[in-house]
Amino acid sequence: MRRYGPAALLLLTGGAVLRITLFGELYLRYVQAGLRPYLIVSGVALVLLGLVTAVLRHRTPGPHEDVHHEDDAGHAGHAGHEGHEGHSHGPAGPRVAWLLTLPALALLLFPPPALGSYSAGREAAQRAAQGVGAFPALPAGNPVELTVAEFSSRAIYDSGRSLKGRTVRLTGFVTHGDDGTWYVTRLVVTCCAADATTGKVEIRNADDDVLPADTWVTVTGAWRPKGGLGSDAAWPPVLDATTVTRVKQPADPYEKP
Repeated sequence: MRRYGPAALLLLTGGAVLRITLFGELYLRYVQAGLRPYLIVSGVALVLLGLVTAVLRHRTPGPHEDVHHEDDAGHAGHAGHEGHEGHSHGPAGPRVAWLLTLPALALLLFPPPALGSYSAGREAAQRAAQGVGAFPALPAGNPVELTVAEFSSRAIYDSGRSLKGRTVRLTGFVTHGDDGTWYVTRLVVTCCAADATTGKVEIRNADDDVLPADTWVTVTGAWRPKGGLGSDAAWPPVLDATTVTRVKQPADPYEKP
């Protein structure tokens, strides 16, 4: 079985990649949607390479099937030495290489959840380096649907105060502050989950009981001005909530910059 180890590893890895991309949307927990075609191609390539490797291994004689007996006595000691090395390494590489199958198998059977409040709480406030200025007008009608990042940018940097007098709707997951405050939070991903940064909005005047961390909610309310434009005192922005509704986690849990 050891001779098929590389093929098994390739098949497991390729199958795991295809499972989260071709047969679902779990890949959105790790990368942006635009990378899906590349992941599918990579998964297919790994599966094909695994199949080719398995066929070649099957057709190639094993280490003890191609032994020449021209001089049994003269080569007995040498053959014994090679057999000892094969015990720990063999033609398919060191046995420890089998440990590489564990991450692929875990991804195939038990994909990890999207980043949540733990990741958001362990990251310092990272805000885009943008100056104060006028923003484009918001769409007509109330409530206006905004991402957490869009709301934050307008609340902190918009000299035109486009949020004033408007009702907005935000969707994100719950995180808690040390002083009992809670926030609707989203992670902003530029390329993949490894570069995720945090955006959050403090929620006030919500009549509901304190919701558990990582609960996904849609909050409707009005912006409450806070601090000077572009100042640290303006962050995080504040939303006076009128309604808080629990919702399911969206297929793509991350926002784009």
